[in-house]
Amino acid sequence: MLRVFLILTAALMLLSLASAAFAEDFQYIGSGKCFMCHKKDATGNQMQKWLDSAHSKAYATLATDEAKAVATAKGLGDPQQEGACLKCHVTGYGKPAEAFDAAYKAADKTDSHLTDGVGCEACHGPGSAYKSNAVMKAITAGETDGATVGLITPDEALCRTCHNEESPTFKGFDFAEYSAKIAHPNPEKN
Repeated sequence: MLRVFLILTAALMLLSLASAAFAEDFQYIGSGKCFMCHKKDATGNQMQKWLDSAHSKAYATLATDEAKAVATAKGLGDPQQEGACLKCHVTGYGKPAEAFDAAYKAADKTDSHLTDGVGCEACHGPGSAYKSNAVMKAITAGETDGATVGLITPDEALCRTCHNEESPTFKGFDFAEYSAKIAHPNPEKN
């Protein structure tokens, strides 16, 4: 029995390492690519839901007088330049340049991964491998496991990587309440 346990443990560790290496193969493509399909009322208009949310304005929020005052009180400089702020206010912060699709980087010379704020891929993972309609249909049909193509199903633990006591403006976080506010289901999947 111990031998079986050890073999299974080793297999799971190898699978975990392989998954981590595989995840590095996915690139950020930008919310604009997601909107090509997710902007229609028939499919839930996730684009508008995001545009109406604080997530889409997360980077811009760092330019406000309030954000600058908070940064000054914490001994920080410009919040739009500080890693302590950017790690939760932009998508893909701290990732190497190769983690961003070349077309995404070329589309906007102002680092659109910053100006996107907390975009689709901050919660759902880099979209290079799941961006196509065919892949998304296969995931929806149960033919493809979304995780194998980098698609993340956000959960409370993921949300709490930013919505926590480390944030100087944290006022508590009720996952059920806040996830309901940003819910953006696809009616075709329901």
